Amino acid sequence: MNLVLPFVVGGLVAAGLYMMMRRSAIKLVIGLALLSHAAHLLIFTAGRLTRRGEPLVPEGETVLPKPYADPLPQALILTAIVISFGLMAFTIALVYRAYQETGTDDLDDLTVTEE
Repeated sequence: MNLVLPFVVGGLVAAGLYMMMRRSAIKLVIGLALLSHAAHLLIFTAGRLTRRGEPLVPEGETVLPKPYADPLPQALILTAIVISFGLMAFTIALVYRAYQETGTDDLDDLTVTEE
């Protein structure tokens, strides 16, 4: 499983960058979402995923018994999900407003600042 995840992260990064280089603003938003998912998986992969052992100290002990899941990547992922959700909401609102003003989602047509 840990050998497959780096390839999945690489594929998501490649797909996200490809989508962000397209001319459509909607594809830019989709590429941004793919990159955020790749970042989440990268943090999980760096934290060494394990299905064994909850990170809870048993009663009467002072340390965690081995093996245990590291809770830090889980906390980082929760923070990253909230940040990426806010970024996606802002990007969608920005793209929607740009579409209302210009009538197109083509990024090449959005280069004119004043008419």
